[in-house]
Amino acid sequence: MSFTGFGEDAFEFYDGLIADNSKAYWTDHADTYRSAIREPMESLLAALEAEFGSGALFRPYRDVRFSKDKSPYKDHAGAFIGQGAEPGGYYVQLGADGIYAAAGYYQLATDQLERFRRAIDDEINGPALERIVTKLAENGYEVKGEQVRTRPRGWPADHPRIDLIRRKALYAGVLWEPAEWVHSPECAERVADAWRGTQPLLAWLRTHVGRSVAPPENRR
Repeated sequence: MSFTGFGEDAFEFYDGLIADNSKAYWTDHADTYRSAIREPMESLLAALEAEFGSGALFRPYRDVRFSKDKSPYKDHAGAFIGQGAEPGGYYVQLGADGIYAAAGYYQLATDQLERFRRAIDDEINGPALERIVTKLAENGYEVKGEQVRTRPRGWPADHPRIDLIRRKALYAGVLWEPAEWVHSPECAERVADAWRGTQPLLAWLRTHVGRSVAPPENRR
C-alpha cells in the first residue's frame, strides 16, 4: 500500500494513551493504532526504502523489567532504517508531540567511543565534525547524544572540542509539531529531506567510527 499519510486520529491516540497507559485503553483503541499509526508507518518505510534502505517498526511495548515506571506501552511509535552492514542509521517517530526524524549513532560501544574521541581530537577530522554540527544547528536540527557530566577521564577540560568529546553518542534530528501535512503524502518527503540533511554527519561517523569489533560482552 502506498503511503498517504498518518491517520487523522494518530495524535489523539497518543494523547489518550498518555492519560491512560493501560491494557484496557490499548485494547479499546487497537484498531486506531493499527489503521492510523502502524500501517501508515510501515507504508512510510516502504516508500523510503529505495533511497535509505529497509527498516522496521519497533514494538509498542515498554521493557519494564528494570524500571520503576510499569506503564506497559510506549508513548510513541518509532522505526529505524539501517543500511545493510553499515552502522548507525535513520530514525522516525510519531507521538503526541508531533513527528521526529533523525540520523546518527544512538549509542557507541567502548571501541567505537575510543575511535570517536580520537577522531574529534584530530586537527583535520575534528574541525570537520564541528563544521557539520554547526551547519546542522543552523539548518534547524537539534544535535543530541548522551554526554558525560564534565569530561572523560584523560581528556583536558580546556580541549577546544571538549563539548563533542563529552558525547557518548551523536545524532541530529528535527521535531515537527502536529500538523495537517502529517496526514498526507507530504510527510514522506519531509522525513526524507530531513534524513538527507543528516547525511554528512552519518558519513563522518561511518568513516571515522565504523562498526564495533569488540566482543558483545565488552561493548559497554
